Order: sequence, then structure tokens, then C-alpha cells
Amino acid sequence: MAVRTTGEKGRVMKNQPNAKKSMGKRISVEVKRHWQLYLMLVLPVTYLIIFAYLPMGGAVIAFKDYSIRGGIWGSEWVGLKHFKNFFTTPDFKNLMTNTLALSLYSLIISFPMPILLALAINEMRGRHYKKVVQMVTYLPYFISTVVLVGIMQNIFSVRTGLVNNIIMLFGGKAIDFMGKPGLFRSLYVWSGVWQGMGYSAVIYIAALASVDISQTEAAIIDGAGRFARVWNVDIPAIMPTIVIQLILAVGSIMSLGFEKVYLMQNPVNMQTSEIISTFVYKRGLINFQYSYATAVGLFNSVCNMVLIVLANMFSKRVNETSLW
Repeated sequence: MAVRTTGEKGRVMKNQPNAKKSMGKRISVEVKRHWQLYLMLVLPVTYLIIFAYLPMGGAVIAFKDYSIRGGIWGSEWVGLKHFKNFFTTPDFKNLMTNTLALSLYSLIISFPMPILLALAINEMRGRHYKKVVQMVTYLPYFISTVVLVGIMQNIFSVRTGLVNNIIMLFGGKAIDFMGKPGLFRSLYVWSGVWQGMGYSAVIYIAALASVDISQTEAAIIDGAGRFARVWNVDIPAIMPTIVIQLILAVGSIMSLGFEKVYLMQNPVNMQTSEIISTFVYKRGLINFQYSYATAVGLFNSVCNMVLIVLANMFSKRVNETSLW
């Protein structure tokens, strides 16, 4: 038996180089056969390496007192000093509250809107009318953030704004919409819904296009109305897409972009408009506290990673649909 075992091990060791060679040949054959596709991957992969993976090395300055003279690797190591400073700062509670409140508000309102729009467009019978509606709802996405905030400032201006002119026309008093802290989140979220709803609906419209027509016809034969067909046929068909989008949305709860929030900020509404991303921008690029800002940004990224992992685990257990 010992001789036989030794022989089997010898054959396995002899076969391993052959297996590696055959695998290498298969890979080279696949690359040669589909070289156009691999060539197309060069630019996006290079982009990810340069702008997504290489900058991760700079995250080490969150644990250092960064100085331009010493550089990233020559600066003094201070450990968790900047994290402790952030957790104990009086701004921590307000920043977390504002970021979570704005993110959850945006998630609750912005996430279902594209789904409803896609279902409504899918139910339209006129082909040309459907295309017009889809184009009109899609166009606001191409408006830049600066232009969007400028439009909002003009519409809600206290003196010359359209909304306040209508209010005063009916005998009311002008309202400083952009200056009221209580209105900041609603203005941010609903303007984002108007701008991005049509663009976000595209993926759901594409998913609805793959719904089996025989199921819809069977539902019609069974006497199901339009709402019943949407509820029992269309929504279950696009549910995997909805779940994947929801997981991604939950994973980016703490990743509110600072551009729009920063442009909408003013000294009056700072109580509710200051979030983590604007705080990092001001501390890092305006006040030159690079290590402190990096520590806050790293904390934000870790929170997002934990959220997306938890959301994926929950979805995998409940719905059997997940990212991995």
C-alpha cells in the first residue's frame, strides 16, 4: 500500500506541471480569441488602478501627523490620535446626525421613485408618447450640479423668486427657503429626485423589457387588472434588480457627495447642512489638516463597507439575492 501511495503522489506531482501548462494555454488561447474585449478593458482597469487602488496607500497619513517636508512615509506616526480627536469633537454628533438624516431621507424618497416611474412608463401604450416621457424625465440628469443649485436659488429667491412671487400674490409673506435649516433636506432630496429619477429608471425599464409576455397574457386571460398585473408580474420580475440596487444604495448611505451640499450651504442653514463630506473638504483642503481629514474620510469609508456587507448578508438570507 505504501508503494502504491507513493506512486499516486508521484503521478499527482507529475500531472501538476502539465495542468498548469494546459491552463496557461487555455488562457492564452482565450486572450488571442477575444483580444478586442481585453483591449477594451485596459483603459477602465488602468483608471481603477490609478484613481481607486493607488490612492489607498495615502490613507496611512490618517495615522500620522502629515507634513509636506516629511512626506507620507517620513511623517511622524501618531496612531489613533486623529480618530480620537474626531470622536470627541463637539461637531461629531451633529455631523453624524446630519449625514444619516439626509442619507436616510434621500434613500426613502429617491429609491422608490425611479421604480414607480419605470412601471408607469412601461404601462404606457403609445410608443412615441412613451419615448417623449422617457426623454423629458431623463434630460435633467445632464444639468450640472452648479447650474441646478443656481436654478434653485433663482426660483426660491426671497425677492425675485417665482415661488415667493406666487406666495405674495395670494397675500402671503416671502419665505427664505434656502436659508431655513428645516427646509434644507427637503430641497436637497426633492431636487435630486427631479434630476436623477429619469436616469435611475433606465435600469428598471431595461429589466421590465425582459419580462415574459406569456405571463402578462396569462394574467389578462385570468382577468387581472392593470394594477394586479404590475403587482404580480412586473414587480416580481424586476425584484432581483431592485434588491441589488438597494444593497448598493445602503452601502453608500455615508457617501453623500459634498458638491451639492456645499453649494447649498450658507451661514443660516449650517446647522443641518454640515455633513461629513463637507467637513472633510473644509478641514483637509481649506484648513490644510490633511491627516485629520483623511482619518474622518477613512472612518466614513469603513462605515460604508460595514453597511454594504451587512445589507448583502441580510439580503442573501432573506431573498437569496446578493452581490456575492
